[in-house]
Amino acid sequence: MIEEQDSRILAHLQRDGRATNQQLADEVGMSTSACWRRVRALEESGVIQGYAALVAREQAGFAMSAILHVSLERHDAKFVDEFVARVTKRREVLECFATTGDADYHLRVVVQDMAAYNRFLDEFMFRIPGIRYVRSNVVLKEIKTSVALPF
Repeated sequence: MIEEQDSRILAHLQRDGRATNQQLADEVGMSTSACWRRVRALEESGVIQGYAALVAREQAGFAMSAILHVSLERHDAKFVDEFVARVTKRREVLECFATTGDADYHLRVVVQDMAAYNRFLDEFMFRIPGIRYVRSNVVLKEIKTSVALPF
């Protein structure tokens, strides 16, 4: 379980990952040395996995986003391992979840346009052995997108 002070640190870092240690300490009401130690401990324990810039998808040239529902023919380790290995290497795949329900996996994919999406399907997804089906939902409008946990 995350302690209250760590929750405040994490909430602030999710809002502003570029905050200096002094700014962060002031925001969460701690000394700079105590704040630095806590952030360092959160990094070393793996709670903080890294830091990144949030990039506006469309302004960066990725006009199309889709959610793919993928089901495998069989769940043999060979097919699962190959699917996971291939999907994790593709930059277009932002997220991949193993799920319950009709589909075995849900992927969030971004590409430049419909032609790029068609190439992604034809040249990549449809060539992975063991896939029973791939169903696509093209994202028409993003209502809410967040990576911040609700501290």
